[in-house]
Amino acid sequence: MSTQRSPQAAPERKLRADAVRNRAGILEVAQRHFLAHGIGTSLEAIAKEAGVGAGTLYRHFPTREALLAALLQRRTEEVVASRDRIGQVGDPGEALREWMRAMEDYLSSYTGLPGPLAAAAQERDPDNPLTLPCEQLITATQEYLHAAQQAGVAHAWVRPRDLFLTAVSIAWVRGAGAADDDSIAALRRLDESGYRPA
Repeated sequence: MSTQRSPQAAPERKLRADAVRNRAGILEVAQRHFLAHGIGTSLEAIAKEAGVGAGTLYRHFPTREALLAALLQRRTEEVVASRDRIGQVGDPGEALREWMRAMEDYLSSYTGLPGPLAAAAQERDPDNPLTLPCEQLITATQEYLHAAQQAGVAHAWVRPRDLFLTAVSIAWVRGAGAADDDSIAALRRLDESGYRPA
């Protein structure tokens, strides 16, 4: 019996390795395409450059949102590093301000990203792969916001989702090229003056 099983086991391991390799190749190519062309880039072009058929791409990533969520998961290391650094900031108001900037940078990873993330945060659909990254950001925002509220440097009525959507808005403006650096800085000051007590 053992001699019959081992020929069957080897092809299964090989197929699994191929699947892992295909997935990694798709993500690598998708990262380049999303950076160069935004999230609306052609999935067929990604599959072709990755050397797989469209069917293989869709088996790994059934929707554009699933592919985008997988790419965002790879970028969470940057966010974790930001949280570790910001966690060392002693001033709760400054920590919240720095977290808002880090979140804004993350949300600006790809042109067009803020729109689907804002929609996912609004819908809270557990079947949408983008819901989890949004909820993770909102949960982290709550930690910084709560500390700032306890210290009296943020209004009690401000919710973490409000700050997340503010960061989404500024990231959208940045990605759309709709404002220069001075306007972006002004939007950030408006944001801070809104959530900070006078």
